[in-house]
Amino acid sequence: MRTIDKVRSASENSCFWSDGSQISGSTGMDKPDHDNLRIFSGSASPALTAEICKLLHVEPALCETRQFSEGNTFVRVLENVRGRDTYIIQTLSDPVNDHFMELLFWIDALRRASAMAVTAVIPFFSYAKGDKKDEPRVSIRARVCADCLEAAGADRVLTMDLHAPQIQGFFRIAVDHLYALPVLAERFGEHVTDDWVIVAPDVGFGEQARRFGRALGIEYVVSEKTRTGHDESAKVLRIIGDVRGKTCLMVDDFATSGGTLIATADKLLENGATEVYAAVSHGVLPGAAPNRIQASAIKRLVITDTLEARQDPLPDKIEVASVAPLFARAIHNIHHRTSVSQLFDF
Repeated sequence: MRTIDKVRSASENSCFWSDGSQISGSTGMDKPDHDNLRIFSGSASPALTAEICKLLHVEPALCETRQFSEGNTFVRVLENVRGRDTYIIQTLSDPVNDHFMELLFWIDALRRASAMAVTAVIPFFSYAKGDKKDEPRVSIRARVCADCLEAAGADRVLTMDLHAPQIQGFFRIAVDHLYALPVLAERFGEHVTDDWVIVAPDVGFGEQARRFGRALGIEYVVSEKTRTGHDESAKVLRIIGDVRGKTCLMVDDFATSGGTLIATADKLLENGATEVYAAVSHGVLPGAAPNRIQASAIKRLVITDTLEARQDPLPDKIEVASVAPLFARAIHNIHHRTSVSQLFDF
């Protein structure tokens, strides 16, 4: 079996305080002062928020969200945040627009309640897919969302695995961009041998695939695909690289219908691969997508808990890895004005 000290270290380090004590769910351990810290949950991320708060040994802050019959959203902060360092955790899952508007209202409410700082924690920034103007007369949606977050009063954004890292440049406020790589790679590390290979879903994800390969000590290949419309389906044209006799680990930032993963897995097997696994940061997987994965040639798919509103329970082939320790460590470091960049060292 291959040891992956660098990946394991990156994952474990995310579970430690700056003073060396380990983040733990147990009570009674002395922890840095969090009296000035308030963490709120939006309606899209209650479970992840609860786990992050458990790791930080704080209670989720009191708040209220209501959806009126005409579709309007109402939010209210139910405790004093004057002069506090506040964090609102809201992933952009379906319904994306409702959850995004709710996030803007939370930022505005906290700012109007005189919070010292407001950090928008967006585990899955769904509109990151709209990162460029590649057709006539279309909106650069990620840029519009960035402008809205700033206009609402956010001081900082904390997110994970943006579709394109350059989206950070759309913001004029600080953006801390976490990666799920250490958590995902650790789930496979003890099984990886020299006959494994990383598979990038396209050329654009090649750099991140190279990082996966470097972390696990294996090579990577690239799948060439094309899209002809906006129906979330892609045609896999060819595999660039040799996968004959190899166990393949496909990696990607998100999966929606699962069609690309399934098509790529079939193409890899056609090219002589022996087994195919997958690791995806954001498993959107609406409707029948989990069942399609279950019926596919993919042996196992590992996703993270950045999204919560999906089929429950998930099929046997789909495994969820928690990124709560990474977000807990990042919030701790931001709150205590220490480095967050150490979480990117892999």
